Amino acid sequence: MYEPIRTKSVHSTMADTTSDFPHRSREEELDIQLAGHLAALLAVTDELRSSGPSAELDTAAERLAELVARLRGGRAPVRASMPAAQEVSALHRRAHALAGRALVVAASRANTAAAILAAERMDAHAAAQALQERSAAG
Repeated sequence: MYEPIRTKSVHSTMADTTSDFPHRSREEELDIQLAGHLAALLAVTDELRSSGPSAELDTAAERLAELVARLRGGRAPVRASMPAAQEVSALHRRAHALAGRALVVAASRANTAAAILAAERMDAHAAAQALQERSAAG
């Protein structure tokens, strides 16, 4: 009913493990993903810092930069100082979401330092959002 396969597969198989492209382990892929999420969180943190002085945001930015550099093998993340073009509450919402993504990846990678930092940032941005909502309502 079916015609047998007559040619060698173009896909690599378990018996044929040679390939033309490098493979990364799951851990390496998760580290790359985590570094990306944390770098995005750092960018939003830098935007929030430009809206007004904050020792907490300065400390968080430095911790994020150190962690991203460590995950990227010593390469420091690109930092830009730009004026805040968005509303501060929107930046806090975005930062909260990015920290949540970083927390998920850090937990799956079992990276305790990154998970703790991401959870702290989530709490800080949630508190800042709540404070802004209360001040706007009152």
